[in-house]
Amino acid sequence: MSKVDLAQFHKAFHEESLDGLDAMEQALLALDEGADDPELINVVFRAAHSIKGGAATFGFTDVAAFTHVAENLMDEVRSGRRPMEKAVVELLLRSGDTVRDMLALSMAGQPAATAESQALLAELSAMVSGGSAAPVAAKASAAAEAIEGWDIAFRPFDYLLKTGNDPARMFRELGALGPLSVECDASKLPSLADMDASSSYLGWTLRLDAGAKRAAVEGVFDWVDGDCDLTLTPRIAAPAPVTAAPAAATAPRAVREPAANSESSSVRVGIEKIDTLINLVGELVITQSMLSQFHDGVDASQLEMLRHGLAQLGRHTRELQESVMSIRMLPISTVFNRFPRLVRDLAQKLDKKVVLDLRGETTELDKTVLEKIGDPLVHLVRNAIDHGLEVPSKRLASGKGDTGTLRMEAFHRGGSIVVEVADDGAGLNRDAIVAKAIQRGIIASGDGMSDDAVADLIFEAGFSTAAATTDLSGRGVGMDVVRRNVMDLGGTVGIRSVQGSGTTFTITLPLTLAIIDGLTAAVGEETYIVPLVSIVESVQVKPDAVRSVAGGGELFRFREHWLPIVRLFDVFGCAGRRRPLDEGIVIVVEGEGTRIGLFVDELIGQQQAVVKSLEANYRRVAGISGATILADGSVALIADVTGLVRMQGRRKAA
Repeated sequence: MSKVDLAQFHKAFHEESLDGLDAMEQALLALDEGADDPELINVVFRAAHSIKGGAATFGFTDVAAFTHVAENLMDEVRSGRRPMEKAVVELLLRSGDTVRDMLALSMAGQPAATAESQALLAELSAMVSGGSAAPVAAKASAAAEAIEGWDIAFRPFDYLLKTGNDPARMFRELGALGPLSVECDASKLPSLADMDASSSYLGWTLRLDAGAKRAAVEGVFDWVDGDCDLTLTPRIAAPAPVTAAPAAATAPRAVREPAANSESSSVRVGIEKIDTLINLVGELVITQSMLSQFHDGVDASQLEMLRHGLAQLGRHTRELQESVMSIRMLPISTVFNRFPRLVRDLAQKLDKKVVLDLRGETTELDKTVLEKIGDPLVHLVRNAIDHGLEVPSKRLASGKGDTGTLRMEAFHRGGSIVVEVADDGAGLNRDAIVAKAIQRGIIASGDGMSDDAVADLIFEAGFSTAAATTDLSGRGVGMDVVRRNVMDLGGTVGIRSVQGSGTTFTITLPLTLAIIDGLTAAVGEETYIVPLVSIVESVQVKPDAVRSVAGGGELFRFREHWLPIVRLFDVFGCAGRRRPLDEGIVIVVEGEGTRIGLFVDELIGQQQAVVKSLEANYRRVAGISGATILADGSVALIADVTGLVRMQGRRKAA
């Protein structure tokens, strides 16, 4: 009998283990808040038990050994021999993070046991052996005092620079903790011709010769959670029975994020959606059979039957498209579920009391959008807790309760999904924002500016009103990245703030990136589609409303503003006749808060476009986000409004 290759089941085990860890974390957070439900304890026990059994089956012995001890600890709690106190919850939360890290290493074919996991295993074992949280914490604290330095392995993911983070800044902060040596790994650096200036190719090995606390070292990397591979290894001055400084979640979370992104290779679908899909395919087969009888021709008596068959075919095709698209739709709870832990950890770190109010978790949106919206939401939540919500003493002094509320809500509005992140904190300080903007030369004066216009200033690159730089920074740092990332998804970011009452950020996103509504336009002998979500208005330009500027640029007057004209004919080098401005149409579009006018020959009409990747089938083209096939079989390119706005900005700067 042939031997079964268990490696084929590794991926399924990994995904099921991550689901179990998610359930375990949610149960632990509920227990941490005082919930008295034996079923929550059973959820944690079952998660540890299932991971242990699966890991042992598939040969991941290090993972099995670690989860076995965690299972024993939960068995003590479940049997009533140990109370579920906060110290136990904290230790199990850290253990869950470590198991995520170990699973990722195992799936990558690397040894799962690290110095940090072994230290935490010793702490777990000490507690199971009859110890309590206090003695273990004391031992860990004593061991922490014996740390003489840190070895740090830091490998950013290729997109890290696009998030607004700067490794050099982090190295300067590390250098402030003590003597620092840095070794660069340039093994992944491509040739100059293949290099993308916005991508990160370097890795670093850092040696910090200082007995800094783990929290101080980890705090330097707080803003790159999920954007890098990070390993912190303490150098111990002398052997100690327990070598574990408290293992915080920062490093494991840096490994957890890529695992979430890898979910793009699979998706869980409800059986009812599959049944609907099968029924629709059956209806299509019946319709195809009915139409096949007209293969040899159609006489007048059969015309009505043919029309009926074609109408059925069109209806079934639309329903099939909607059914297939619904398979890609997932509840936003898959993103929201990461925030209770983040809010808890940040609130504890900043000595604040915060209640997280999640609403609309069942709201569905496209999986591609879902995977990319997480990072902007993390920025907003971090800023709300760090800079928006006040410490309890300040809240009480201003007549509020000592506990702040952070609300995250998702709901549908028309053909879009809206996600709101709102806090009841101090709100934006208009005077401080205006003063900082004047200091940086962004504006000359705040006189006459509306509150909305002042609030919009925080989206300027690097803008911050924080009095001092901290590892979490003030509201404004990274907000330009939030807006850019959301706009890359075809969405918008709005802000409402009342000083003393709180701030609400509103993100509006398309339901899907696979199909867009667009305006079809002719340019020379080519056809282009401009996404409707980016269009402000279409106008015919009169010659006296156009001005020429140095360098060959053109401006036209749109209401009270002069906007640059971008001729798609010239940008894309189209074939055919180059029309004068009075013979075409200007489509006013907006991207990244900037408006431009796209000049086209004529508007053909509005249609839904199924987006095909141009980069996957050809190569990346500046100003183009994709392509689609028209009804006549020809190919139309989809304009990248954000890219065209950036191209115009670069030409203006030059």
